[in-house]
Amino acid sequence: MLKKRFFMVITFVVLISLSSFICTCRAFAQPSIPIPHLEVETAQSPQDVVDSLEILGILTVLALAPTILIMMTAFTRIIIVLAFMRNALGTQQTPPNQVLIGLALFLTFFVMAPTVTQINDNAIQPYLKGDIDQQTAAQQAIKPIREFMLKQTREKDLILFLDLSGQQQPDTYDDIPTHVLIPAFITSELKTAFQIGFLIYIPFIIVDMVVASTLMSMGMMMLPPVMISLPLKILLFVMVDGWDLVIKNLVAGFR
Repeated sequence: MLKKRFFMVITFVVLISLSSFICTCRAFAQPSIPIPHLEVETAQSPQDVVDSLEILGILTVLALAPTILIMMTAFTRIIIVLAFMRNALGTQQTPPNQVLIGLALFLTFFVMAPTVTQINDNAIQPYLKGDIDQQTAAQQAIKPIREFMLKQTREKDLILFLDLSGQQQPDTYDDIPTHVLIPAFITSELKTAFQIGFLIYIPFIIVDMVVASTLMSMGMMMLPPVMISLPLKILLFVMVDGWDLVIKNLVAGFR
């Protein structure tokens, strides 16, 4: 009886799917449905070409916005340190990736707030009011970002990328090209994040070693040390208020 009902349900679902497919095909086959089309007009003046190029530039910037947010802000260091902290705790996917990325984004907004305020006051608002042109606005907008990156970039990394680009060392930091500053900043952020991650790992490794040695001395070699060390590491992290310590030191590192 159950088999008959099961085959009846399957047959019903198949029939419904076929009928929906046939109705969809008939709807597309009807000539009464208008099909939109795009008309491309020839540029009548140089200003039309400039406007088209500006729109193309804006779309390009929007497409690269996630990369700019990740690579030219504090996001890289923050998300790597948070990932190290989760791995050191050994909690697998707790907190989940969505929580870590969300926390890293909001911490990035917090750290970059003064820089964004300078960009808004010195570039965006004067450009919207018509006080400065587009080129001047772009130059004013990149200055606060360069200042932020220069504060976090090691001189060794700057020299490395200057040598790789074949350029001589400039007299001042303002003369460093932006295309040299960005990879140097990213390299410095990666190194700093790994250094912080190493320091985070040390206390948790000590807990793992103590638990493993204690279990072996008690002859409980069949009991996985992770089952004992994981609750102890979580307890230790909560008792020392680990979240506040990690976030505090992360934010303070950008001041």
